[in-house]
Amino acid sequence: MAYSTIVKPSDYFNTKLYTGNASSNAITGVGFAPDWVWQKRRDGANGHVLFDKVRGATKIIQSESSNAEITSNANQDTVSLDSDGFTVATPSQTGGINANGSSCVAWNWKANGVGSANTDGSISSTVSANTTSGFSIVKYTGNGGNSTVGHGLGGIVKVIFNKRLDSSASWTCGISAMPNGWQNYLRLDTDTVFSVNNNIWQATAPTNSVFYIGHDDVNTSGAEYISYCFKEIPGYSKFSSYTGNASNDGPFIYTGFKPAFLIIKRSDTGQPWLLLDNKRGTYNVNQSKLFPNASDAENTDTSNGVDFLSNGFKLRRNNGESNESGTYIYMAFAEEPLVSNSGTDGVPATAR
Repeated sequence: MAYSTIVKPSDYFNTKLYTGNASSNAITGVGFAPDWVWQKRRDGANGHVLFDKVRGATKIIQSESSNAEITSNANQDTVSLDSDGFTVATPSQTGGINANGSSCVAWNWKANGVGSANTDGSISSTVSANTTSGFSIVKYTGNGGNSTVGHGLGGIVKVIFNKRLDSSASWTCGISAMPNGWQNYLRLDTDTVFSVNNNIWQATAPTNSVFYIGHDDVNTSGAEYISYCFKEIPGYSKFSSYTGNASNDGPFIYTGFKPAFLIIKRSDTGQPWLLLDNKRGTYNVNQSKLFPNASDAENTDTSNGVDFLSNGFKLRRNNGESNESGTYIYMAFAEEPLVSNSGTDGVPATAR
């Protein structure tokens, strides 16, 4: 049985639902000062909005888009990252995260503030790292050659979401659970199958201190990049893969915790990225889906469904997004560990 040193996962990751007002709107109740916020309007076909404390709250990138980083106008879009949430204002550049009466969601992660200089790699970087929860934000400037970049996590990184900031370029995602691991990459902004390219990550897994970059997609000389890096923490996060069975009685996937957030992507053929959480889908079967690679409004159709259980998740539909006969990778973060290290024996998680 997996024990977790993180007794309260919501101290490091939390989903916040809110309603837009088209004016200054301070969103509180996250439970911590967020360092990375990923927002989406639920009831409209508006793009995803991602901002972080290293780049600044007014600097926006979008998961479904290859566009360069956007800077919000004064007192519009995102305004600030606060002690218990964030402030949004009149929607402008991104057009939906605070539209009047709009239903919105924000997924929030805690790193370590604005970051500091890191010289572990051959390229110096600015890193905001939370070694307890296994998450870091890394900003660096490319040099055009085979290089390494420090990630600050003191453990093996299993997932990297990388985006060029100063020019239009697709997201480049490295995920250790993909077939052949770091020889491959995925695009967060598309639904395409994984691609093989030994030059992206130098076909080399990250170490305890650095990740490897070697191709123009992640290392154009003089270009600016942001990377969101994740190492696995037992009882709090799990980044792995499973094989679908094309049945409404799908496989059960053990994570060692009750999920709060789940991303699934079929890796061996083209299918959209699927995103579910415990705040939009509050009971099983969870069918409240959004797609990181698309601006679509939230969809609750019955063709896709996942049960969130006390120790993992179970696929409940024969659907290409999550459970055809194929290989899927997933990222999951905890609402509650199955058993924590608090007290003498820990307290088991309860079912939904």
